[in-house]
Amino acid sequence: MKGFTNVKAYIKNVGVVKTNIGIENGKILYIGDNADGIENICDVDGILVPGFIDQHIHGAGGADTMDGTEDALNTMSEYLAREGTVGFLATTMTQSKENIIKALKNVNKAIKNGEFKGAKVLGVHLEGPFISPKHVGAQPLEYVAKPLAETFDEYQKAAGGNIKIVTLAPEEDGGYELIKHLKNCGVVASVGHTGAKYADVAKAVECGASNVTHTYNAQTGLHHREAGVVGAAMLLDELNCEMICDTIHVSVPAIKLVIKNKPHDKYTLITDAMRAKGMPDGLSELGGQKVIVKNGEARLEDGTLAGSVLKMNVAIKNLVEKCGVSFTDAVDFASYNPSKNIGILGTNGSITIGKNADFTVLNSDYDVTMTMVGGKIVYKK
Repeated sequence: MKGFTNVKAYIKNVGVVKTNIGIENGKILYIGDNADGIENICDVDGILVPGFIDQHIHGAGGADTMDGTEDALNTMSEYLAREGTVGFLATTMTQSKENIIKALKNVNKAIKNGEFKGAKVLGVHLEGPFISPKHVGAQPLEYVAKPLAETFDEYQKAAGGNIKIVTLAPEEDGGYELIKHLKNCGVVASVGHTGAKYADVAKAVECGASNVTHTYNAQTGLHHREAGVVGAAMLLDELNCEMICDTIHVSVPAIKLVIKNKPHDKYTLITDAMRAKGMPDGLSELGGQKVIVKNGEARLEDGTLAGSVLKMNVAIKNLVEKCGVSFTDAVDFASYNPSKNIGILGTNGSITIGKNADFTVLNSDYDVTMTMVGGKIVYKK
């Protein structure tokens, strides 16, 4: 049996401890004090943690989900392993139906093939086109569509049943009906790109909504006479809050405010990264729109933030060093919580016997020194 001997590892509900971990057939077979029979795979430079799950990411390394090609998903897969991500939801955006279907069919094909150079494609986050025309953010206005169950079913068929999250504006005509339909289909309905008021979000939760897309961004803020989406996100425990913790999209005090008001398992780190992640500053592209990347910020020509170039390990570092979050809590926000949110906690999210041998190693500077997927090293610094 291969594995890691005398390694510092984060074990859920225990903490960071010295232990031994045995791996067989891509699964965790043993965790404990006895190193007998474990052939050490390699020395570990840092702390072994469960691999990260990014439930909202458009692109990286010059590639984007909407490219609709196998090469694009493989580029993303390989690049994401460098930041400790072991699985991700390939995220689409508001585009023509033809382009969305092309991207969905490509993801379905990749998942069926099942061969990835790094992080696994776990499914799709359909971000749009069922959004508010008044809160498009960096999404092209001309392709915004009404939320219809029939349209979703068409997309889900193209995706081979692999759509896991749908971002929508519940207040738009048909929004609540679509949320009920998504719930019946076992798909996470996420409130986002929306002008919803608090009462609208509360009704969406009653219909089955359970997630908030990039909390604070492209939605109604908190006001003392109208709590809005942000107030609902903090007050309603049913809602899991995604957040882009690059300290550009959301300020440090605002990050701390949501964390303080959410149950531990209802706060999830995302990158919402676009193709410019890992590329030099300069011109890039998002949904056919020109993007200017400078000093860690990606913006449309009018100044609108256009996704991010954030890495997941940097998001964790920001939470710990700038927001005062404990190391283990920050790791949970990038692994356990998204795994629970998208229904894969049985295989991912913690270092537990029987789960996938999907690990990341973070050193004292939060650099990723190794990433393992299914017992195989896919990145080593």
